[in-house]
Amino acid sequence: MAEELVGGISHWFDNISVAGIRLSGDLAVGDCIHIIGHTTDLEQEITSMQLDNQEVDQATAGDEIGVRLNGRARPGDDVFRVT
Repeated sequence: MAEELVGGISHWFDNISVAGIRLSGDLAVGDCIHIIGHTTDLEQEITSMQLDNQEVDQATAGDEIGVRLNGRARPGDDVFRVT
């Protein structure tokens, strides 16, 4: 499967398992993402995301969104959309 870089992890909130993702591309609920870093290799479907504490279905380049993850991510990890 092909992957397209759509952003990077800017924050990690361990107590709620949420990653802050600064987008350099578009992302939508239902997209599958692959997060890769020095010790991170996580793939999952986005089931919900928030922008400015509001649920949204899609976000565009320049937005910083929050996404709940099934694993751990670290600031500096790259986020790819799996196509």
